[in-house]
Amino acid sequence: MKNTSTYILGIESSCDDTAAAVIHNGVVLSNVVANQKIHEEYGGVVPELASRAHQQNIVPVVHQALRKANIDKKALNAIAFTQGPGLMGSLLVGTSFAKSLAMGLDIPLIAVNHMQAHILAHFIKAENQKAPKFPFIALTISGGHTQIVKVADYFSMEILGETIDDAVGEAFDKSAKILGLPYPGGPLIDRYAQQGNPHAYHFPKPKVGDLEFSFSGLKTAVLYFIEKETNNNPKFVEENLYDICASLQFTIVEYLMDKLKNAVALTGIMEVAIGGGVSANSGIRAALKAAETELGWTTYIPRFEYCTDNAAMIAMAGELAYQQKQYSKRNIVAQPRLKF
Repeated sequence: MKNTSTYILGIESSCDDTAAAVIHNGVVLSNVVANQKIHEEYGGVVPELASRAHQQNIVPVVHQALRKANIDKKALNAIAFTQGPGLMGSLLVGTSFAKSLAMGLDIPLIAVNHMQAHILAHFIKAENQKAPKFPFIALTISGGHTQIVKVADYFSMEILGETIDDAVGEAFDKSAKILGLPYPGGPLIDRYAQQGNPHAYHFPKPKVGDLEFSFSGLKTAVLYFIEKETNNNPKFVEENLYDICASLQFTIVEYLMDKLKNAVALTGIMEVAIGGGVSANSGIRAALKAAETELGWTTYIPRFEYCTDNAAMIAMAGELAYQQKQYSKRNIVAQPRLKF
């Protein structure tokens, strides 16, 4: 980091969380997130409702982020925002607000790739958080993405492998729905798994390329398994919930680790980091820590508040881009399918 004093406002609105954060020379001064509870009754995110909620939340969230950081907006050096990937309506709210604020303050505007930001969150300066050394392997796991990325530098990233269908977070949530758990069900599976036997039931690991993922077959296997067992015993899920969750989580974590091991073997890179909402899962965090002693890896696990969608990671990516003068033009647009 340069010694010059830099204040960056980050804005995140890719899905159903409206977030704003202020970062100063790599240190997070504020990280405000407004969650949208309305989607719980629908069992998933409703895009139209999400964009409307963003419109209601964005002004108070940004105001609160500046107030908590104890700075005036005129002290900001740049505005960073999520350009994509994400839901178009949600992205439009954050993009429009960021462009307007940057124009009003006459400061640089910086577009950020949401998935790259999950990786760059590792460079936030925080207690007990060390930054990875280049090059490193990153596993980005969320409700919309599952990717293995080779990271050569802050903005030099190459996807080595990714899911050919569904993302791991969706597999957790859809499996939870099959089990009758409320949305979002992924965190509930994680909680119940810690009280169950991971070897109680066997679920298949889809066979695809060495660095690719597939989760659609796993979800189908869970569905058929539950249908079969509940036909024999209507109370099967209720009586065996912890063991089902533990077995499912064990299968998914082992599957993720299999692919990571393949990536390390292929590249020879033993610096391994995780990012994205599913990196909050206790099973994958424990497996990654175990790999340090068992496989000799050096692993990097983000703090919980930087795992799920947040604006601190957007601000961090923005600060790194600001240092390299990677500014965006005022006519930049949101891109829901933005690639690396």
